[in-house]
Amino acid sequence: MPDEDVRLKLLENWLDQQLPELFAEQGWGAVPAATLTSASSDASFRRYFRWQGAGRSLIVMDAPPPQEDCRPFVKVAHLLAEARLNVPQILAADLEHGFLLLNDLGRQTYLDVINAENADALFVDAMQALLAFQQLPPTTPLSSYDDTLLRRELQLFPEWYVQRHLQIELNEQQQAQWQRVSQLLIDSALAQPKVLVHRDFMPRNLMLSEPNPGVLDFQDAVYGPVTYDITCLFKDAFLSWPDARVRGWLEQYWQQARAAGVPVQAECEDFLRASDLMGVQRHLKVIGIFARICHRDGKPKYLGDVPRFFSYIEAVIARRPELVELGELLASLSQAQP
Repeated sequence: MPDEDVRLKLLENWLDQQLPELFAEQGWGAVPAATLTSASSDASFRRYFRWQGAGRSLIVMDAPPPQEDCRPFVKVAHLLAEARLNVPQILAADLEHGFLLLNDLGRQTYLDVINAENADALFVDAMQALLAFQQLPPTTPLSSYDDTLLRRELQLFPEWYVQRHLQIELNEQQQAQWQRVSQLLIDSALAQPKVLVHRDFMPRNLMLSEPNPGVLDFQDAVYGPVTYDITCLFKDAFLSWPDARVRGWLEQYWQQARAAGVPVQAECEDFLRASDLMGVQRHLKVIGIFARICHRDGKPKYLGDVPRFFSYIEAVIARRPELVELGELLASLSQAQP
């Protein structure tokens, strides 16, 4: 029997034990006959199932140890709930085995429904949610986006995309270019005001819900650069927007953040430059991650979105002269491919 089927049987047995107690606590009566169907999976080892019975719907997370750890999810969920964000309520948990029972925030993500006509309204709600948790005081013990983390993320690009995927070894000149570009991006990130950072605040992780949006996939939250999440929202892995529209949304966020007391840069142009450089750091990291998911985890589909990230990077290089060396490096890699 495959390992994941063993996990599913364990999960079903755990639910059989938890549901009667939960239903009694909530005053829901007897546990009805129900179905358990796949709700979603992601680029990690986590899987989600939807439990449905008698008109009631719950979500079950399967996060297999040692690859996954539910504790950060639980910790950050409680933190975000304090900011009145619509995050999953943890109804039951077995942290040792990696099982969580959650309320169901809905069936449609922003990614499922967003289009040119409704994007403004949806992003208004998303920005309000983002501002709410950026206003949380940095009192909860979480990691920081420090030099070590930023550098480790950037190294995913040469290690997994350049060496493993393209099978290119950087020469001495390219190595020097990469080190200078990395330092520029790291220095920019570290110079920014720090807030709570979701790290994957994008339409795929926002649910159409009440109140809107429901926020998912926040377990990797850290304290870090204020531009990180808002840049992630508009420069997504799975859909792209015209540069002029993105700039308008970023300016709108900057104005609202200043009004809310979120510590953004004093000048909008400085904020936009920091957003551009933060985006490049993230895009390079994600390209590396997608190559790693392909070659280490056997999930090649994510490589199909790599060109989108290179397009984001090229647009920034075109308007930020300080990134000319990154443009030269990427051009040399392109020329070296067979």
